[in-house]
Amino acid sequence: MMDHPQRLALHNEVHARPPEPMQSPMAIAHVVMWVDRDAAAASRAHLARLLHDHHLPAPDAHTNHVRMDLGSFRLRWELHTEFVSWTFMRPITDPQFTSTAPLTASQAVPQQWLSQLPGECLARLHLWLLASSTHDMHAVLPQVLHEDTLVASTVADGHGEVYTDFQLHPDGYGRMVLLAGSLTPRRQGRLVQQLLEIETYRMAALLGLPAAREASHVLADAERELAALAQAIRSADSADEAGLLDRLTRLAGEVEGQYAATHSRFSATRAYFELVDRRIRDIAESRMSGMQTIAEFMDRRLSPARSTCDWAARRQNALSERVSRMSNLLRTRVDFEQQHSSQQLLTAMNQRQDLQLKLQSTVEGLSVAAITYYFTGLVSYLAKGAEKLGWPFGADITAACALPWVGLVVWLSMRRLHNKVFKA
Repeated sequence: MMDHPQRLALHNEVHARPPEPMQSPMAIAHVVMWVDRDAAAASRAHLARLLHDHHLPAPDAHTNHVRMDLGSFRLRWELHTEFVSWTFMRPITDPQFTSTAPLTASQAVPQQWLSQLPGECLARLHLWLLASSTHDMHAVLPQVLHEDTLVASTVADGHGEVYTDFQLHPDGYGRMVLLAGSLTPRRQGRLVQQLLEIETYRMAALLGLPAAREASHVLADAERELAALAQAIRSADSADEAGLLDRLTRLAGEVEGQYAATHSRFSATRAYFELVDRRIRDIAESRMSGMQTIAEFMDRRLSPARSTCDWAARRQNALSERVSRMSNLLRTRVDFEQQHSSQQLLTAMNQRQDLQLKLQSTVEGLSVAAITYYFTGLVSYLAKGAEKLGWPFGADITAACALPWVGLVVWLSMRRLHNKVFKA
């Protein structure tokens, strides 16, 4: 059998970016870099340089997911549509976390290389994966997280606990602590990946908020212009329609340009918010006494931003439809005026045609008289010549007697020709 060219890639898609088994205790650093096409290629080259320094093979041009052990730390590199995620992992011991400055995975990475990651940093997060029975977390957490904004819940159907404060700390990283409990290494790795993706997609989703705020000012101006145009169209006469149509066309171009500039961002924002909701459901969290869950925090803090982006997208669609309806209305009015002008032109043409027919009839009468006069003259000349041959009547009498008959014959001939032309 001949395989489809994409069969292997499509089959392996369900295994793309699988969770990596992890064993507590472990420190994890997650960095998300926002990239364009050039920065994505530079990110692949940056990864190749690190692997070359550790005498490891570089990824090929089509690889979008790399997992590699570099000795002092493990690296996970993922290329997505709009961003590149770097995840660094290293094992730690309990005292290294309970100190005032917990050991992080980023400290094991070459600092100069780390500071030169291509793209723009969108998110940075330190996550510590610990065993739940290691120490008293209530005594350690104030050293790592801010108590006044602490968010905590049990996850994985009560088998683990997660703590975070959704704050940026002095090193520019967010922080999260996961107590794995009795979870298996594969389950720990899947839970860690879900928590990292919540942070990643949360930040990616919020990129639509500045665009929505900027679009709201443009939309407000466009709505005021459209309202003014609607009032002007109601009281405008035919002489003003060309100017109104020009203003409406420019407004439609502005609205469509704004829509084209933000539609993809709003669509991506909606997709990222859905991914955040899905990952929160996947961690299967439940409430801890007196603590706010991640789902409640996201619902309370992200709902206004989500509503703003959704409202901006709906407002754009509604304004575009209103401009389209107004354009159709004005175009219909212009078409009606053109049809009325065409009817007046046809009426004037009919009047001119009637006048031409009357003039033609008058000319035909004059033509009959002229032709009759001409033929009567010929008869007179014939009569003068015939007198010498014995014609008994004079030329004048002959011309006078022939005049009615010549006129009748000419008139009948002209009528016959006239009927033939109009019949054709």
